[in-house]
Amino acid sequence: MNRQELINQIREKQSFLCVGLDTDINKIPQCIIDEAKSHDGEEYLFRALCEFNALIIDATAPYCVAYKPNLAFYEAYGVDGLMAFEATIDYLKEEYPDHFIIADAKRGDIGNTSKMYAKTFFETYDVDALTVAPYMGEDSVTPFLGYDDKWVILLALTSNKGSHDFQLTESKQGERLFETVLKTSQQWGNEENMMYVVGATQGQMFEDIRKIAPNHFLLVPGVGAQGGSLQEVCKYGITKDCGLLVNSSRGIIYASNGEDFAEVATQKAKDLQIEMATELAKIGFI
Repeated sequence: MNRQELINQIREKQSFLCVGLDTDINKIPQCIIDEAKSHDGEEYLFRALCEFNALIIDATAPYCVAYKPNLAFYEAYGVDGLMAFEATIDYLKEEYPDHFIIADAKRGDIGNTSKMYAKTFFETYDVDALTVAPYMGEDSVTPFLGYDDKWVILLALTSNKGSHDFQLTESKQGERLFETVLKTSQQWGNEENMMYVVGATQGQMFEDIRKIAPNHFLLVPGVGAQGGSLQEVCKYGITKDCGLLVNSSRGIIYASNGEDFAEVATQKAKDLQIEMATELAKIGFI
């Protein structure tokens, strides 16, 4: 999906919501597990992961423009988990082909290895975007940039407490490390193929980021369960083309662990979509 297609989807849905599919077998509703076990016995894992994801996707698709399965939650279960990841991607492509798919894998290695990671996600799985760690430099990132209408989403300023350990350290010239990442990486990619991860809990720091990357899309985790404010993110981070994909994972997919989990997920996604429509209207986007 190219930039204009993504913008068109945001305008059509009046939403820039990304739903994170952090699917944990220990958190999904017992009714899903029971149903899967009734079919497959002790080999229920693959079915349970796929069924939960499909129901969450069906429940939230009208209110979001993107999905972000986190690879750690699938790799943890070995072959069954990876098969469930692939099946989820296939389900999205077949049933909801206009939705943007982000593989949250945070890859990044020496050039030859990055080339194979790029092949994995952009050819084998054929997702739209991949999160990438930039700290091994240009030759670890550029292999991901050689695909038309595919996106690299670089970690810039994350929402975890430990982000302060390195990302905010300053050079002798007073430039913070995340600012160096933003400036340097724009020599490798552009607004058509590169986004940045910026945590919602960073608040006014979005203002500093927009001084360096005024038009790039930002993938923003941390709204909801992590305490980030959608209004604050928009105040400092929204652009004339929206420029944001705001992710919510736990706050939507685990909002209920009962049999009503899909209905509750629908309502949580709809609530966020309504808030997002308000923010888009403020800037005249819709």
